[in-house]
Amino acid sequence: MATEQQLDAALETALETARRGHRGANPLVGACILDENGSLIATGYHQGAGSPHAEIDALRRLGRISRERAATLTMVVTLEPCNHTGRTGPCAAAIAQAGLGAVHYGQADDTAASGGADYLSAAGVKVSQAREASAIRELNHRWIRAKEQGRPFITVKTAQSLDGRINAPDGTSQWITSAQSRAHAHALRARVDAIVVGTNTVVHDDPRLNARAADGTALPRQPHRLVMGRRELPGTLALAFDEHWEQVRTREVHELIARASELGYGHLLIEGGATVASAFIAADLADEIYCYQAPVIIGAGDCSVNIAATRTLSDARAYRIDAFSGETLARLGPDIMLHLEPLPDN
Repeated sequence: MATEQQLDAALETALETARRGHRGANPLVGACILDENGSLIATGYHQGAGSPHAEIDALRRLGRISRERAATLTMVVTLEPCNHTGRTGPCAAAIAQAGLGAVHYGQADDTAASGGADYLSAAGVKVSQAREASAIRELNHRWIRAKEQGRPFITVKTAQSLDGRINAPDGTSQWITSAQSRAHAHALRARVDAIVVGTNTVVHDDPRLNARAADGTALPRQPHRLVMGRRELPGTLALAFDEHWEQVRTREVHELIARASELGYGHLLIEGGATVASAFIAADLADEIYCYQAPVIIGAGDCSVNIAATRTLSDARAYRIDAFSGETLARLGPDIMLHLEPLPDN
């Protein structure tokens, strides 16, 4: 079986592998499989909601092996294997059925999916936990906070000029950013459960809010649409092309979140306008921010974020480039895409 040093090294590899995934309703998780000599023979990671969990991905990459050999293998995973059936089945049961002899994990799962370690132990699998897992907790610190607060994971998206404007003084905004940025944003839409916009955006821009490919065709997975605000809406809306939308008549972000939770949404994308996006940022509910930055200066128009001013620079809200996921900073045509997250404990 693997030594303690080999387990530690494999956990580092699993952590790096986890970073290839996308944030959202599920945590970033990575997994490795070691042979009887402690050598790495397979890796896996969770790519996003609805896709196989990291443990299942690693088992698939391992391929078919005999039960005798499986009993000599060790799986190393950043998060305790789940014991829960959601969009996918429980990983603990899959590991036990595969016949692996041991599992070593970094962070315990305190959510509704917990209990995997106990299940595996009862099934005769040797289970151990890492002595120190601060780096793994940091990997998913905002997902953990969202779970503790009983709410969806929240992504805020903004597209802006170099001077932080989202439109010109006459209200025109199509298009500040490039076609490449818009394609990336549509792929992001396809990963979330629901998009949130304000009534002002719906009335002035009349967006469809669906996820589309570059040729305009709809992508296979589509988000639901939530319109936030009390303003009466026109009878004909582009976003009302099917029944998967509703107006949530509130200007209060927590009431919107409560309704999204009632509907079972685990990942929200806040698209705006600026008033709605700023409300989520001001309430410290932006778990990640995608900022599409175009190389243009408008000089006037609405700002992308409009929150109460800080008294001094040290009081400013601090974010960092998200180095813990598959997307950090990218060039999209002439634009730059920044993927940001709040600092831990900020």
